[in-house]
Amino acid sequence: MTLKIKHIYSFLILAGLIFIVLAFKANDKNESASYNDYDELRKLYGSGDQTLWPEPVLDPSIDENKFQDLGTLLEVEFPESNPYSKEKAELGEQLFFEKRLSQSGQIACASCHDPSHAWADPNRKSKGHNGLEGNRNSMSILNTAYVKKLFWDGRVETLEEQVKFPIEDPREMNLSLDLAVENIKNASGYIEKFENAFGTKHITAELISKAIATFERTKTSGFSKFDKFINGETNLFTDEEVLGLHIYRTKANCISCHNTPLFSDNQFHNDGQSLFGSSHQDLGLFEKTKDSLDMGKFRTPSLREVNETGPWMHNGNFLTLTEIIDYYNLGNPSPIQKKVLKEHKGTLPKTSTVLRNLRLSDEEKSALIAFIKTLSSNF
Repeated sequence: MTLKIKHIYSFLILAGLIFIVLAFKANDKNESASYNDYDELRKLYGSGDQTLWPEPVLDPSIDENKFQDLGTLLEVEFPESNPYSKEKAELGEQLFFEKRLSQSGQIACASCHDPSHAWADPNRKSKGHNGLEGNRNSMSILNTAYVKKLFWDGRVETLEEQVKFPIEDPREMNLSLDLAVENIKNASGYIEKFENAFGTKHITAELISKAIATFERTKTSGFSKFDKFINGETNLFTDEEVLGLHIYRTKANCISCHNTPLFSDNQFHNDGQSLFGSSHQDLGLFEKTKDSLDMGKFRTPSLREVNETGPWMHNGNFLTLTEIIDYYNLGNPSPIQKKVLKEHKGTLPKTSTVLRNLRLSDEEKSALIAFIKTLSSNF
C-alpha cells in the first residue's frame, strides 16, 4: 500500500513538472516580448511571420473570433457593379475637382479633401456653401476602398452612395443632383469623356457618382515604414518605434479598435466625445439608427497616414497627436458634465469599456507617437 502511494506521489510530481514546462513553453512568446528586450521584439515583429508576434492584449469587450491583427493592405477590390477602368478613374478625378457640382461654383470635393493634406481637411470643421461651417471634420478619402460604412456615423455602405450626400447638403455644396447633372452636361468635353468611360453620352447622377467613387478607390496609402519593417526590413525601426509598436498592441490598448491592416476595425465606439448636453452635442451613429445603445458612437478612423491628417476626431478638437495620447491615457473619466448628469432625466450615452486609465509613462507615450508616425508612407 505504501509503495502504491509512493508511485502515485511520484506520478503527481512528474505531472506537475511537465505542466510547468509546458506552461513556460506556451508563455515563451509573451516572455520574449519584454518591453526592454528591443532585439527580441525587433526579431519577432520584423520576422515577416505574424504567428511569431507576441499575443495582443485585447479589451474583454472585443470578440477575439472577429479580431484581425495588423498587417499590410491587400490590393483594392472594385465592385462588380462598378468595375475599374482607367477612363472612369480619370473622369472621376476631374469631377472630384469640379466646382460646377456646387451651387456657388466655388466648392469641389477637393475643397474639403485636400490632396496636399493627405486628402483630408486641415480645418477643424469643414466650410461649405457661403462659408457655412459643417458639424464635423472631413475624413481623408485615403483607403476608403477598405471601409465598410462611410461617414463618421456610417450612414451609407458604398462610395457610390457617399458621393451624393455632400453635393445636396445645404452646408456643403448645396446643389440638387438634377442641377449638378445639367451643369456637367453643359460643360465642355464631358459628354465625350462619359462616352469613353461608360459607353454612353447620357450623363446621370449615377454615372457621376460611379466615376468619382472609382477615382476615390484608387487613392490608397503607399508602403509605409511599418509595412516595410514587418516584412523583414528590421533595421528601419528605431528602438523607440519598436517599443511603440509593442505598447500599441499591449498596454496602450490601441489594438482593440485600431486593428486589421487598415488600422481600423470598421466598427463604432463611444469614446466619450459626444459632448452630451452641450450646444456642440453630436450623437454619431444614433442619428442613423435611433438605437439608444448607439448614442455617442463614431466610426473608428484608420490610422494610416494619420500624422498627415490633423486636426483629429469627428469634431477636429485635437490639434496634436500628443493631445490624443494624453486623452486616451487618462481614459476621459468625466465624459458628461456633472450638471448635465444631475439634470438629465432620459437615457445617457454609455462610453466604451475600452476607455480607461492606461497609466502610460512619458517614455511609453513618446514611443507610441513615434510608432504611429511610421504609418505614413511619406518617410
